[in-house]
Amino acid sequence: MTGELPLIGFGLPVSGSWATPDTMRHIARRAEELGYAALWTFQRVLDPVDADLGAAHRSVFDSVVALAHVAGCTTRIGLGTATLCAPFTPPAVLAKTMASLDVLSGGRLSVGLGIGWMPQEYAAAGVPFTRRGPRMEEYLRCLEVLWTQDPAEFDGEFYTVPRSHVLPRPVQHPHPPLLLGGTAAPALRRAGRLAQGWIGSSHHDLSRIGDCVALVREGAAAADRDPSAVRIVVRGVVEPTGHARGSRRPLHGSREQILDDLAALRAVGVTEVFLDLNLSPRVGSPSADARSSVAFAEQVLDAFAPAHRAT
Repeated sequence: MTGELPLIGFGLPVSGSWATPDTMRHIARRAEELGYAALWTFQRVLDPVDADLGAAHRSVFDSVVALAHVAGCTTRIGLGTATLCAPFTPPAVLAKTMASLDVLSGGRLSVGLGIGWMPQEYAAAGVPFTRRGPRMEEYLRCLEVLWTQDPAEFDGEFYTVPRSHVLPRPVQHPHPPLLLGGTAAPALRRAGRLAQGWIGSSHHDLSRIGDCVALVREGAAAADRDPSAVRIVVRGVVEPTGHARGSRRPLHGSREQILDDLAALRAVGVTEVFLDLNLSPRVGSPSADARSSVAFAEQVLDAFAPAHRAT
């Protein structure tokens, strides 16, 4: 039986044939009408020919540009990146971009950042692949300075910001919520220690996500922060089908089974789940039929809409 559910968000169309300007606006407006908590995007800079990432990574819009596109046609729904690889963009540039989007959206932005894992993308960004952990920790300190101090100044091992005014300030204080991705134990603890939350990847086993939640909260407790205040955001590649019997993947099955899965995620500490069709083979591929993808997305939106939660 379904219990308490996490907040439910939705993946903005950014990958494959359904990711068009018109569809982005349509899905964004519909998600807002139905009471979804936020719209989320993801970043893919390259699809290396030797990496075999899958069709959903073949054609992906810039995640910040896509959010800016729909910010202007919505008024309440949250906007989030899940995630951007922080080292690909200097912190001063990212601070300016995100502060601008937070202002233009009226303070609706959550900034999800990751450390990245693909050497080819690091090579294309001109950033060393080594010492990613220390670089990320310094990046976060620099970003906070840029958002909260005026004038701002930073002198670190990896990043330097001469004493400067960096305006406008974000609408949200002290800055937009920072959420960190990552799969290794140090990255999970870092999210609890330095950020306002953690974002799981599509590769996480949702049946064992409680182990990740525990490590994130452990990091928060070690930094004398309230573990219960940390946001835990999970990407759910949802696949509604008929009632599945026997063994099945989480978020695959009937509406009732998927609602039970969402309640189970809430029970282990997940605070937010966004339903992401971009990574579904039937939607996120450049060769998928765009009209069928939109129709399927509308069915999913209606089926799991917070506004329809009574049934």
